[in-house]
Amino acid sequence: MTDRPIVVFGGSGFIGREIVRRLAVQGTEVRVAVRRPERVADADYGSGKIVAIGADVWRPETIEPAVAGCGAVVNTVGHYVAQGAKTFEAIHGRGAGDVARYSSQAGVQQLVHISGLGTDADSESPYVRARASGESQVRSAFPGATILRPSVVFGPGDAFFNRLASVAAPLVPLFGRGETRLQPVYVGDVAEAVARALETPAVAGQVVELGGPRVYPYKALVRMVLDQLGRRSAVIPVRFAVWRVLAQLLSVLPNPPLSPDQVTLMKQDNVVGDGALTFAALGIEPKFVEKILPTYVGRRSS
Repeated sequence: MTDRPIVVFGGSGFIGREIVRRLAVQGTEVRVAVRRPERVADADYGSGKIVAIGADVWRPETIEPAVAGCGAVVNTVGHYVAQGAKTFEAIHGRGAGDVARYSSQAGVQQLVHISGLGTDADSESPYVRARASGESQVRSAFPGATILRPSVVFGPGDAFFNRLASVAAPLVPLFGRGETRLQPVYVGDVAEAVARALETPAVAGQVVELGGPRVYPYKALVRMVLDQLGRRSAVIPVRFAVWRVLAQLLSVLPNPPLSPDQVTLMKQDNVVGDGALTFAALGIEPKFVEKILPTYVGRRSS
């Protein structure tokens, strides 16, 4: 790993915070590049030399000074909701490409780009198409970049299991029949994968797909959360057409809890592809949901 500073774009987010914590323990200076650097002072990053800097991937003029003098760059920026000028393409596409381009021009030695499983330039989802566009632009600007594609990421503070746990109702709706297959990956394992990627020359210029050790149908994960909470709620199938209407209605809110793209994503399996490089290429054995979930989703009396 480089002895020069490492900059983490999106370092105040759910995944970004864990990456910063993991990198900081090695003694290297970690720059947390975020839109609101004042928030970094309140974040719990543990020990290490951590410096907050202002930067925004959809404002190219802020990227160049952020990467200046760095040995490695990690881009974790991601949004599920497009708002105004902050379109999916502006953030996941051009934004990712600009980070890679300015990193290359600055002589940065290593780049790790966090994407996601299922990227597809022909997808009906603007979010997924933008992810694919971003990967393409990153490869073009920084051929030696390592692209990590995690499945659904979970852990304390996640937006997946915690949201399921917050649904305190006798009936819990499923996306469709709840048969979509997911391969949840622990946020700590994703952070470890970033650190190992910076130490593993063999994965430079490669795509590594990060999935947990087990594949689950969505309804099994819902029932797992209900069991953990000690609830006897019934799960009921809800057609995707109904979810799409609901997402459109909620889209007028400043921070909608559900977007049309999230509904589209829940129609598609999110699992590691056959023949892909995986955690094994980084010497990591990923953790099971069953081991981590009880540490932050508490059991309640029914």
